[in-house]
Amino acid sequence: MRLSDLQTKKIVDINDGKAMGNIIDVNLQDNGSIESLVIEQSKNFFALNKESDVKVYWSDIEKIGEDVILVRKAN
Repeated sequence: MRLSDLQTKKIVDINDGKAMGNIIDVNLQDNGSIESLVIEQSKNFFALNKESDVKVYWSDIEKIGEDVILVRKAN
């Protein structure tokens, strides 16, 4: 699977069912495996900076489906 394939999927937090945003980048480990996905939260007037980006660790991903990635974020 390519990064471009992942970027087309919706990211959904299974704790509350809300869409989290879009994948804009990945963080890789030294061995080349994916450590985390960088999610750009939905833009609005008050969130126009990089500080609103969220890191989703690969271990937080429950399922990668055809159209959606289900994530269980620790609160």
